Amino acid sequence: MLICKSMAFSSVSRLLPYSIRHKNPNFSTALSPAEKYYTHLQKYGDNIEKTLPAVRAKLDSSCVNEVLNRCSLTQSQLGLRFFIWAGVQSYYRHSSYLYSKACELFRINQNPRAIIDVIEVYRVEGTVVSVKTFNVVLHLCREAKLADEALWILKKMAEFNIRADTVAYNSVIRLFCEKGDMDLAAGLMKEMGLIDLYPNMITYVTMIKGFCNVGRLEDACKLFKVMKGHGCSPNVVVYTVILDGVCRFGSLERALELLGEMEKESGDCSPNVVTYTSMIQSCCEKGKLMEALEILDRMRACGCAPNRVTVSILLKGFCAEGRVEEAFKLIDKVVAGGNVSYGECYSSLVASLVGNKNLQEAEKLFRRMLANAVKPDGLACGTLIKALCLEGRVLDGFHLFDEFENMEGLSYLDSDIYSILLVGLSQKRHSVEAVKLARLMVDRGIQLKTPYFDSIVEHLKESGDKEIVMYLSRIFFDRQ
Repeated sequence: MLICKSMAFSSVSRLLPYSIRHKNPNFSTALSPAEKYYTHLQKYGDNIEKTLPAVRAKLDSSCVNEVLNRCSLTQSQLGLRFFIWAGVQSYYRHSSYLYSKACELFRINQNPRAIIDVIEVYRVEGTVVSVKTFNVVLHLCREAKLADEALWILKKMAEFNIRADTVAYNSVIRLFCEKGDMDLAAGLMKEMGLIDLYPNMITYVTMIKGFCNVGRLEDACKLFKVMKGHGCSPNVVVYTVILDGVCRFGSLERALELLGEMEKESGDCSPNVVTYTSMIQSCCEKGKLMEALEILDRMRACGCAPNRVTVSILLKGFCAEGRVEEAFKLIDKVVAGGNVSYGECYSSLVASLVGNKNLQEAEKLFRRMLANAVKPDGLACGTLIKALCLEGRVLDGFHLFDEFENMEGLSYLDSDIYSILLVGLSQKRHSVEAVKLARLMVDRGIQLKTPYFDSIVEHLKESGDKEIVMYLSRIFFDRQ
């Protein structure tokens, strides 16, 4: 009872203004770092970049996250300025997650004006900013895919007597490459040279990838040669980007020549599993399965072992041509190499068979895996269950699900599969199985997907299990 009162007292104290708690000795004055920063923001709204260093509190990702959440509803500009200020501090660095979170909370994608307004406020208030400040802002633009706004900010730096650096240019170049505007990106790269900035590996990789993505292979290859001439030695990443572009828009013969060049090189230019897998995928997509197998042999000869992605691509190619027996032979061959297991390979084969409408063979293989204690993954099981449900074999799907659940050490299925299976059981009036699955969902806190919610709840109400309906509804509405 004493503990409960203490917890309640603590909760109430956090809701009271800081000034009341400070004056009343009965209330604790121990503020969390986030509370300290947030309180400061409320008190000193203008030119906060100048006063925030006075706050003696630990700045970390959880603190920043809490402050952003508090500011997001009614004080978005204040929260955004705090985020930018925090990102400039030498002892702290934002994670990719926090950049994404800031864009989401302040709706920067929907309201890009928020970024521009912050820059204008800096100008009006005479805020002391640095190139690092602008790089944090440009990183937000990158996260929100705001190419035009990023270009505006890059040009605005001169008005603050700040010279853009390579990092700033790379951020904007990347955005226009992703947008497919390679002429503007190339113009920015040329502009770098005019202010004595030199493109680095990131610049070259971004530009070469951009040219490849729009099919401008000649421009990509020219830049590849320029890169070498400027003393920036290409590595396996650059080679792989060029190779991928040649595979997609050029000839397979040229791609094989380029692969040969890489194999002759040593060190950083030697092809890796990503390089070979990209080549194999290109061959499979063009229906050249024999060439893909030759590359696999070439890969193994160079001491580069295939991974699950490599094998999955080849299995998909075999299934597309109806060569299932050869797919099994391939699995034996790659498993013998020791880098992938039978469970991984067979799971990929099940998914490929389902994808090629060979449900009978997929189900047969899956049941053989279960019988021989070869563990399938959640993707294989989920893909097969979904296919069975679509064919109206909901009860078969449920029994397969039950067997999968009884195996130890397996990953959970995707939450979508639970909803699809439950709605199928409900529509087919398999009440016992539906209630059993619903109870499992409640135990695991798995939420019903929105499109299925109403029909499933109606059926469960008919089954008389009001408790299950209540819990499923609670999980559903708590997560809306």
